[in-house]
Amino acid sequence: MCPRSFARRVSVKVFCLSVATTTMAMAQQDVPTPKPVPRLQIVPLPYEQASFQREGVEITRYHFGAGLNRPFLFPVIGPAGRSLTRMGHPHDPVTHSHHNSVWMSHVDVGGVDFWSDRRLGTVRHKRIVRYEDEGERSYLVAENEWVDKEGKVILHETRQISVVLLEAKEWLLIIDSAFTAQDKAVTLGQTPFGFLGVRMAKTIGVNDGGGQIRNSEGGVNEKEILWKQARWVDYSGAIENGRIEGITLFDHPGNPNHPSYFHVRNDGWMGASLTYDGPRDIAPDRPLRLRYGLYVHNDLKPSVEINKHWKSFAEMP
Repeated sequence: MCPRSFARRVSVKVFCLSVATTTMAMAQQDVPTPKPVPRLQIVPLPYEQASFQREGVEITRYHFGAGLNRPFLFPVIGPAGRSLTRMGHPHDPVTHSHHNSVWMSHVDVGGVDFWSDRRLGTVRHKRIVRYEDEGERSYLVAENEWVDKEGKVILHETRQISVVLLEAKEWLLIIDSAFTAQDKAVTLGQTPFGFLGVRMAKTIGVNDGGGQIRNSEGGVNEKEILWKQARWVDYSGAIENGRIEGITLFDHPGNPNHPSYFHVRNDGWMGASLTYDGPRDIAPDRPLRLRYGLYVHNDLKPSVEINKHWKSFAEMP
């Protein structure tokens, strides 16, 4: 073997070992310390939607596209993995097309109907202000404009949609809305239709599925709960064979008509009625602030347990 060739081989081997050692050292130095991954995250989606996902699995989705009459949340997934809400009335889908799972609207805002789908009034999404993931809680903040058919803005709304994870795949949906008049006071007319509505899945309805409605005052089903005041109303029923789940609609003690009058039907509908007992004015310098909660749960919960969850909701900042 040529001495010069041998020296060259040794030099190349030493160089390669040196490069490998340096590369390994750099790799060890560059490995970051990962931050905890939130169990709950909001994932923005195409076509103006945002998905709330628990460990990568969707539990609800916020829809706010430009072609909609109003933003809404669908589906609302219970612990069994099925939606506890639906779009539209199961037996009257045309005239009840405005039943958009979980939604905010009102039939008389300064004389304009935002409740139906006749496009007399539209809740128009303006922008998403921010998305936040905090581990066991995520929320988005959106700005909306309530406009008449000519496009004139009647109300400005800032809406926060929050999801809080609970045990056993249960969770809490919180809707905070602040409404501000444009330049003069706006009157919300006396009506049971507004602001928050929930259309339950067909199998949960009293008529279609043998479900049950209860309220905080001990009432059961439409006859005992319709137009009655309560802190909460629960709608529970079968979501699959042998499994009961439900949603409890919480009224917050900070709302101006607490305890709210509730609009409920055995056909699978419930809503909190802000103006059942009379009209309300929204002045430009005095925003109307509302907070409602939806407790998504297993089983036909005992009232004492629902009361505990309502109390926790009521005490949240």
